[in-house]
Amino acid sequence: MNRESAHALFDAVFGGGQATLATLPILMVSAGVVILMLSDVIKPSALARKAIFAATLGAGFAACAKVLSDPPGLVLGDTFIATRATAVWGFLFLTGTGLAWVFSQGYYGRADSPHKTEHDLLLLIAPVGMMMMVGARDLIVFFIGLELLSIPLYALAAFRRSQAKSVEAGLKYFLLGAFSTGFFLYGSALLYASTGTLSLTELSAAAPSVLADPLALGGVALIAASLFFKISVFPFHLWVPDVYQGSPTPVTALMATGTKAAAFGFLVPASFLLPSSAAPLIAGIALITMALGNLGALVQSDLKRMLAYSAVAHAGTLLLVLAGTLTTGGPTGDATDAVLFYMAAYVFTAGGAFGLICVLEKGGEGATSLDRLRGLAQRKPGMAAALALFMLSLGGIPATGGFLGKWFVFSVLVNAEMIGVAIAGALLSVIALGYYLRVIVVIYMQESDGVAEDDIVLSPAGSGLATALCCAGVLLLGVAPQWFLSWLG
Repeated sequence: MNRESAHALFDAVFGGGQATLATLPILMVSAGVVILMLSDVIKPSALARKAIFAATLGAGFAACAKVLSDPPGLVLGDTFIATRATAVWGFLFLTGTGLAWVFSQGYYGRADSPHKTEHDLLLLIAPVGMMMMVGARDLIVFFIGLELLSIPLYALAAFRRSQAKSVEAGLKYFLLGAFSTGFFLYGSALLYASTGTLSLTELSAAAPSVLADPLALGGVALIAASLFFKISVFPFHLWVPDVYQGSPTPVTALMATGTKAAAFGFLVPASFLLPSSAAPLIAGIALITMALGNLGALVQSDLKRMLAYSAVAHAGTLLLVLAGTLTTGGPTGDATDAVLFYMAAYVFTAGGAFGLICVLEKGGEGATSLDRLRGLAQRKPGMAAALALFMLSLGGIPATGGFLGKWFVFSVLVNAEMIGVAIAGALLSVIALGYYLRVIVVIYMQESDGVAEDDIVLSPAGSGLATALCCAGVLLLGVAPQWFLSWLG
């Protein structure tokens, strides 16, 4: 086959240059996955494997930048869309993956080291699924992306096969995830039986009549339940503490940031499927989720489990945007921008916090206990300052990205005239300060528990650089957000 024939075939299958540009980030990362897989045949050195992984992330960032500068819109028969928003989502997914990978260096013990190539492959497949999810304009395309994200995470959750908690986390996540997948597929089948299509573009045009059909409403309810499981909101949040605590901490970091971001990246544009009358119900679910997450975190003595409950509360906060969207009659640019900014701040904040837990866990069992942080400011002042900054951002203290993220979320509610819900959400957010400030008190105001001076080290050096990057991201989003907001147009 000559070059012209090859180009003709490619254009026939993929729809030409615009489709290639739209899917370029996915293609670049997928190519990196294949190269890393093939390189394992020749048993590459650790340095070569790291170089391939880093080059793949770099190619993905470059591809996202290209889409950001010239978004092609709907392609592939209106089943996939590439906009400035999807490009920014791609940046966030790749950043979250990169942080999880950097903090995983030196995290695993000897029993897991021989399987590092498999670990890196699975980690690299996850953002492919995430980018497909946020760009999907067809439920089948979204489902493919969902499985490309979920299946690697099932395996990664149980990656420390020598530890019972990790195996248990992987099994719980897989079993519950399978039920969630069943909900999504059955809901899609009901929606198709009612409308004859799974295209969001076509469903959007027929939305009023779609919502009048009980069969379609049942399908939408099942799809929403599946997505609520992925973002871990009430009543589908009970799996989070055990799975987050048992999974390897770098994997937990990716679960807490990437999975939530990908699901919300699809949920907000697809919110037209839900009737506007569902807004009070969604707001109620969001507030209950915030309450349960914050109250659950208040009684935890383990930092990792505390942040797991915190992740539930943050999911509830973001769900408030969906309630505001339904009240205003459909997805708006402000709602998308609010979710994007909130998740950008959360990627740097939660990514950095879980990354420091990776460092703490090198001390063995019980290393994530809050007691271990006593006197950390005297022993490791840099690490203490970074962890305190992340806690302040998670709590929504001004001059951090977390504060402006909450500001944008509550602004959506105010614009939708849901003042009471906004006040309730703000008050529930204040409860979170009880456990975030508790961490800072332990770090700065309690005596050291006798941990050796060199027992906690940001090693390898990449962990220190990643922590510094997360701190810079949190502060820049808090005091100079214009650089990020300009990406959103």
